Amino acid sequence: MPLPSVVTPDICDAYPEVAVVEPIFANFGGFDAFAGPIRTVKCFEDNSMVKQAVAEPGDGAVLVVDAGGSYRCAMLGDMLAEQAVANGWAGIVMYGCVRDVDVLATLELGVQALGSHPRKSEKRGDGQRDISVHIGGVKMTPGQWLYADNNGILVADHQLELSE
Repeated sequence: MPLPSVVTPDICDAYPEVAVVEPIFANFGGFDAFAGPIRTVKCFEDNSMVKQAVAEPGDGAVLVVDAGGSYRCAMLGDMLAEQAVANGWAGIVMYGCVRDVDVLATLELGVQALGSHPRKSEKRGDGQRDISVHIGGVKMTPGQWLYADNNGILVADHQLELSE
């Protein structure tokens, strides 16, 4: 679900205590701005846990995937992103690559990633869920709130009051 009032520079001005993720991500999804409570996956070149997560109800959450910053394969493509939309996820932040970017851009989902890669990942069932991860200089813990737009990604300890 998009939050048009998500404007990260305004949020930084109003809430100087928010953590700002290093500017390493690019937008690939149909929603440029998105926000929600964080849920996490940590995996490396195996998107089995990503597939498992997006198959569950998202309830407006943002899936943060620590894919180790790999540029050797994609950890999210059109099929998993479509499943995320169908299950109510607000967005996905991928510390790794995505593919099927032309389709991702048409979906009602926020997607930020390091880049795109045409190769799919392995499927070994490896990974961890719902743990704290460190991405772009920021510790992200399930239950914190993530705010993202074309200006960047912010993390707050709780949901912030945003003006319309």
